[in-house]
Amino acid sequence: MFYREAGDFNTSYAQDQQTFPIRFDRYRYYLVLFIAVFVVPFVVNDYWVNSLFLPFLIYAIAAIGLNILVGYCGQVSLGTGGFMAVGAYACYKLMTAMPEVSMFIHILLAGGITAAVGALFGLPSLRIKGFYLAVATLAAQFFLVWLFNRVPWFYNYSASGQISAPERDTFGILITGPNTEAWATYMFCLIFTVGSALVARNLTRGSVGRKWMAIRDMDIAAEIIGVNPLRAKLTAFAVSSFFIGISGALFFSIYLGAVEVGEAFGINKSFLVLFMIIIGGLGSIFGSFAGAAFLVLLPVLLKIVGVDWLGWPTDIVAHLQLVIVGGLIVVFLIAEPHGLAQLWRVAKEKLRLWPFPH
Repeated sequence: MFYREAGDFNTSYAQDQQTFPIRFDRYRYYLVLFIAVFVVPFVVNDYWVNSLFLPFLIYAIAAIGLNILVGYCGQVSLGTGGFMAVGAYACYKLMTAMPEVSMFIHILLAGGITAAVGALFGLPSLRIKGFYLAVATLAAQFFLVWLFNRVPWFYNYSASGQISAPERDTFGILITGPNTEAWATYMFCLIFTVGSALVARNLTRGSVGRKWMAIRDMDIAAEIIGVNPLRAKLTAFAVSSFFIGISGALFFSIYLGAVEVGEAFGINKSFLVLFMIIIGGLGSIFGSFAGAAFLVLLPVLLKIVGVDWLGWPTDIVAHLQLVIVGGLIVVFLIAEPHGLAQLWRVAKEKLRLWPFPH
C-alpha cells in the first residue's frame, strides 16, 4: 500500500514529463544517490573499490553507450573493446602530452576522439545492417587492436608495448598512479557514471532518442516520415562511442593503471559488455546498470561460495561462471527479451496494485 500515485499532482508539462513522475520513485533514487555520494566513500576500502565499485561504475558507462547503439537505435556492434581501447590510448597520449590539464578534460577529450572514430566506423551502417554490420564492427575491433599493437607512437615507443598511467591529481587529490586513495578513485568514476546516465536518459527521451527508436523499429518508415537515416545512425554511433571511450579511459587510467591492448581490450571485452545489455535489458538505461552489476557481482559471489565455502578449484568456478552467463542469455532471449529491466518494471506494477488483484 505504500507504493501509490495518490496525491501526486502535476501542474506543469515539466512535472508531467519528468524522469520519475511518482514521488516514491524520486525519493528512492535520491536515497541511492545520497548513499553513493555521502556514505560509501567513508566506509569502502581498497578491496571493495577495486573488486566491485570501480568495475561496476566503468562497465555501466560502457553498457549505457552500447545500449544506445544496440538497444535504442538497433545497430548491432561487436567492436566495444576496440572503442574502449581508443579511449584508453587517447587518454594516455593526452596525459603524457598535456600533464598540466585536468583529468576531467582528458577523459572528456578521450571520449570525443572515440566518438569521431566510432562515427567513422559507423559509416557502413548506412548500407548494411544486421549480421553484416556486426561483422563490420567486429573487423573494427580487430583492426583497432592491431593498430595499437603495431604502431609504436601510440605507446610512446615503450619497449614492453604497454601503456602506464602517470600520477595525476585533481584539486590536489591523487586519482591515478599507485598511491591513490580508494575513495578518490571511486568518487571520480561516480561523477562520470552519474553524468553519463543523466545525459543518456535525456537524449533517449528527446527528439534524438525518438529518431533512434524510429530507425530501430523500421528504418524505411522512419525515412518516409522525415527522419534522416544518415544523421540518426551516425549520431547513435558517435554518442555510443563517446560513452564507451570515457569508460575505456577510466578503465585504463583509474582502474588498471597499466594495460596491454590485446589483453585488456580484446574481443572478450566486447562480448562482456554485450552480455551486460542483453541480461540487463535492451533499450533501458536502468538495464545497463542492472546488467553491469550482475556480471560484476557474479564472479565475486561464485568465488566466495565456490572457492571459499565449498573448496572447489578456481578453474571449475571460472568455467561455471561461463555456463551460468551463457544459460542466462539463452533464457532471457527466449523468455524475457527485455531482461532484468522488464522484471523490475513488472515488480513495480505489482507493487502499485498490491494487495488488489486487478
